[in-house]
Amino acid sequence: MIKIMFVCHGNICRSPMAEFIMKNLVTDAGLSDRFYIASSATSTEELGNPVYPPARSELAKHDIGCSGKTAVQLRKSDYDRYDYFIGMDTANIRNMNRIFGSDRDGKIYKLLTFTGRSDDVSDPWYSRKFDTAYADIEEGCKGLLAKLMEDLK
Repeated sequence: MIKIMFVCHGNICRSPMAEFIMKNLVTDAGLSDRFYIASSATSTEELGNPVYPPARSELAKHDIGCSGKTAVQLRKSDYDRYDYFIGMDTANIRNMNRIFGSDRDGKIYKLLTFTGRSDDVSDPWYSRKFDTAYADIEEGCKGLLAKLMEDLK
C-alpha cells in the first residue's frame, strides 16, 4: 500500500483539497485499495477545524465531498508511517524538513513538480482563488498518480 500525506500550512484549504481530489482519482481508477491518503498541517492554528467553507464548496462543484475532515498537525513520527509527503509550497517543504529534522529517505516533494512545474500552489486563503487552487491541485494529483502508476509497473 502506498501512503501519501498532503501537507499545507493550516490543513483547511489546499492539503484537504489534495487529499480528497487524490482519493477521488484513485477511486475512479479502481485503485483505492492500493493507497492510503491523508492530509495535515505544519502549524497549530486551525487544529480541529473543518475544511474551510470555500474550499469545501469548490470540491462540491466537482462532486467531491470532504465531510468529517478536521485539521490535524503533521508529527515527526509520521515520517516513518508514510511513503510520500506532498507540500503545496516552498514554505511547507521548509516546515516539513524542520518538523522531521531532515528528509533522509527523500520522501518530501512539492506537488507541482509532478506537473513539470516548480511553482507553488497559491494559498486561496489569501488569494481567494479557490478555483485556481483546485485546478493546480488536480493537475498535480494527476501527475503524482501517473508517476506512481509508472513506478508500479
